Amino acid sequence: MSEDTRRCTFDAESAYVDLAAEVFSLLADATRIRIILALRDGEMSVNHLADIVEKSPTAVSQHLAKLRWGKIVRARQDGNRVFYSLIDEHARQLVADAVFQAQHVVEDAPAQHRDHPSPTATGSLR
Repeated sequence: MSEDTRRCTFDAESAYVDLAAEVFSLLADATRIRIILALRDGEMSVNHLADIVEKSPTAVSQHLAKLRWGKIVRARQDGNRVFYSLIDEHARQLVADAVFQAQHVVEDAPAQHRDHPSPTATGSLR
């Protein structure tokens, strides 16, 4: 996806603002963020996710139910097992950006910025 197609063109009056706030509310839980990070590479069963996020399968199922309600994950049943995956790349990117922002709080120069210095850091803009 090119940078131009990813630019947000919505303004403060957008009808999507309230729904966006609901998405942030839905993601305002460390376990749900961990689940989304775990699902970046593909679908997983509840038990596998529970092992990764170190929570009980029951707790993970409850979080997944909320993520399904918010249309962030989808479920696929295979026999008596259910596998979950991310619906699209938006939740993945939103969580990645939030983690990068958190990294800025902790580190002065996070790794993603050290690898790609800004023009002012290299002295080319004066």
